[in-house]
Amino acid sequence: MIRHVLFVAAVLFGTPCLAAADPTGSRVDVNGMQMYYEVSGQGAPLIVLHGAYMNIPQMGEIIPVLARDHTVYALEMQGHGRTTNIDRPITYENLADDIAVFMDKTGLPKADIFGYSMGAGAALQLAIRHPAKVDHLALASVAFDDRGLQPAFRAFLPEMTTEMFLGSPFETAYRQFAPDPEGFPSLVDKLIALDHTPMHWEEQVKALDMPILIITGDADVVTLEHSVALLRLLGGGGMVDMGQPLPRAHLAVLPATSHTAIIHQPQLLAEVIEPFLHDSHPKGMFDQ
Repeated sequence: MIRHVLFVAAVLFGTPCLAAADPTGSRVDVNGMQMYYEVSGQGAPLIVLHGAYMNIPQMGEIIPVLARDHTVYALEMQGHGRTTNIDRPITYENLADDIAVFMDKTGLPKADIFGYSMGAGAALQLAIRHPAKVDHLALASVAFDDRGLQPAFRAFLPEMTTEMFLGSPFETAYRQFAPDPEGFPSLVDKLIALDHTPMHWEEQVKALDMPILIITGDADVVTLEHSVALLRLLGGGGMVDMGQPLPRAHLAVLPATSHTAIIHQPQLLAEVIEPFLHDSHPKGMFDQ
């Protein structure tokens, strides 16, 4: 859940801009904005949520890979890609409510969710605020408390300014799709404010009751200790060979993987996401 240029540059400009095969693009009115989304594939519905400053193409190959076995609904959230911005802060709670309205408008009573970075935070809040809409929840690089972010990033937060982004390749990419090409400074202001908003969701997360997959890189912006704490908060991390049932929370740590490198590994991501979505897991010697 990182917005700073040093962490997201590789995602925005290193990832091939590949969208799902033969996607159908549409717009729907959501809380006063025109939300753009694309539908591809066939199968059970799966909503895919991008990171900050990103759009659907910049999510890369993970969308067409997941669309092999799912009907993928790839969304562009407030002020991102082709979705309009509105006079409202960007918060995880607002983004989650937008997704819930999107689901109502498009006839999706319930869906699996895969969120990356900012999209993972929005997905987690969707599960907290609208649990009946979430089937399986896959979260890549997510925190439930801002103290779980790496110390280096937390130390940099006070230095972030909108001016750092003006005239950058981020603005160029924004202008490629934005309904308001001059609206980039407003988006940056809102995302910096999002980074500065305290996040303490422990009690709400503890109450969640759905299958949850936590995905992190071993060199991610979220500390490994925080990802393990989230796993344990959700009831995972125990020894099931002692007769206990497999918990509904799982953790996948991608080796030699930074925050931005997570989304560069679509096949590896699919290898951990697909079995989770299908409730399939390796059998131990004591499994019946």
